[in-house]
Amino acid sequence: MYSKEILASLKKKGIEVGDEVRITGPKGSFTGLLMPRPEGAPDTFVLKLGNGYNLGINARGAAIELVRKAEKAKPPKEENEPRGDISILGCGGTIASKVEYRTGAVYPAITPSELRAAFPALGKLAKIHSKQLFSLFSEDMGMGHWKLLAEEAAREIRQGAHGVVVMHGTDTMTYTSAALSFMLQGLPAPVVFVGAQRSSDRPSSENEMNMMNAVFSAEQDVGEVCVCMHATGSDDYCHLHRGTRVRKMHTSRRDAFHSINSPPIAVVDYRSNRFETLMAPRKRSKSGLKLETKMNDNVAMVYVHPGMKPKFVEKLDSYDGVVLIATGLGHIPTNPFSDKLATPILPAVRGLIESGIPVVLAPQTINGRLDLNVYTNGRLLLEAGAMGDGMDWTPECAFVKLCWVLGQAKKMEKVKELMETDIAGEIWRRSPVEAF
Repeated sequence: MYSKEILASLKKKGIEVGDEVRITGPKGSFTGLLMPRPEGAPDTFVLKLGNGYNLGINARGAAIELVRKAEKAKPPKEENEPRGDISILGCGGTIASKVEYRTGAVYPAITPSELRAAFPALGKLAKIHSKQLFSLFSEDMGMGHWKLLAEEAAREIRQGAHGVVVMHGTDTMTYTSAALSFMLQGLPAPVVFVGAQRSSDRPSSENEMNMMNAVFSAEQDVGEVCVCMHATGSDDYCHLHRGTRVRKMHTSRRDAFHSINSPPIAVVDYRSNRFETLMAPRKRSKSGLKLETKMNDNVAMVYVHPGMKPKFVEKLDSYDGVVLIATGLGHIPTNPFSDKLATPILPAVRGLIESGIPVVLAPQTINGRLDLNVYTNGRLLLEAGAMGDGMDWTPECAFVKLCWVLGQAKKMEKVKELMETDIAGEIWRRSPVEAF
């Protein structure tokens, strides 16, 4: 919040947040949009310049004048439109959102007219149909949202969509893409997730290239759930990743998304009509779309660490399944050599398994394959009944898959069978060297 003195001065001059103003101070005169001041120094103006960057100007000794009043933005309205070849479903995120600086509200540009305004070249690629499902941060999306999204994607495909594009926040996109990979089987059309690391009001935003390449990918002969994001730090091309194989590997880089333990599906560049496959994708299926949305949301995912307390593991007995993100080849503290200072958690893990709670392992190293036959602690885990030996899945995928499997089966034997069966390309029996 701005200080009471600044707010009083702005009110006297008829200036509000979101107005275009000119501020003149000791370092010169600057024109831009007056931004909200949610935190920080209350006596500093925040100005958004024409180049998209924000500038802080000390209000003391600075003069501010109104250049132009802001036009109040209106929330998007529903529009009647004919169905298109490509269906675009909005789930929030920054890829096609617009900021109304007066209130700080973010409105997703999801109606057809707004999409055309945000991405003018979109109509040259395909005839689109769009619908907003959610407007929230991706961290707030859960299994209920995944189920609704899967059902809506299936509905769009059954009503004739040649492909589906899902606009999604990047932080938990890989959880959602993995979930839909298991829920939507026998896909006769691709479901392509797309997002943006940088908002559309920044000059370095990659939102347009990602969106255009996602729509272009949705027209290809692919029958699986994918993620389309920037492949390099420049605007060269995008990579199309398998939904169960992709992971966000950087907080802010435009090329943050990488395929893990496999190459991407394809190099994509709509500008040159380039769709260069790097591995054989699953083709559009003719066997019939199968929707399997049952999931168990009572699953824990825990990072194994030195000094982990057995009591903490014992308290996981309130869950129906547990994923342990293990060290190395799939290890936890077991203390097989009876060291006096070591505290094993193996008895607690064994107790969970014996009580009927499946315990699944995933690698902290992210890359590589679990192998519980190399060291003693791995073999002890195998003897206890832990699952995951030989798997090369990501932690996110292992977690989502266990949630999905527990929605399909209850008996430990069947859970193990499904977990260790490749369903959506999440398990490769041979690890390509070039994937690391």
